[in-house]
Amino acid sequence: MAPFVDLATKVFSGLTLIGDIGVAIVVFALIFKGLAWARLVLGFLRSQSLFLAFVIALGATLGSLFYSEVAGFVPCSLCWWQRLFLYPQVLILGFGLWKKDSRVWNCVLGLSVIGALIAVYNTYLQFGGFSFLPCPPSGVSCAQRYFLEFGYITIPTMSLTAFLLLIVLGLAGKSKAEKEPGNS
Repeated sequence: MAPFVDLATKVFSGLTLIGDIGVAIVVFALIFKGLAWARLVLGFLRSQSLFLAFVIALGATLGSLFYSEVAGFVPCSLCWWQRLFLYPQVLILGFGLWKKDSRVWNCVLGLSVIGALIAVYNTYLQFGGFSFLPCPPSGVSCAQRYFLEFGYITIPTMSLTAFLLLIVLGLAGKSKAEKEPGNS
């Protein structure tokens, strides 16, 4: 890899690792929600969910465009499907943030769950899993890894982390919206 691409990959991988740790913290906070630290974490997520989700969707979109347009990594067909479920979220969340409209969460959750399932399958293939669906005869193999950081981070695991974070934030934002007056 070129030095700039290598540096960017280290930065994106570090952010992915932080995101994975964040997902784990939220899972523990949900399990131990009676504890003060857990209430603090969940309260923060509820209050900042729209902004954080927008930043994550935008960052993941820019990261995917960096890898295809700057680094020259050709996306496989599963990567294109993940993009299909990620890219619209930048506009949806941006609009929701601008209008302070929490009705975006159902759409975000639907797109993120499907995107996460595709990312899980893509990750499975990249770590030696058997393909249940044929990869297109032309183009890049869905099992090809352009890099491996921290022993597990590849482009599909970056995507999976982004989708998991969007799911967690979507659930937090949705629970906040349901508690607000006038919402049912």
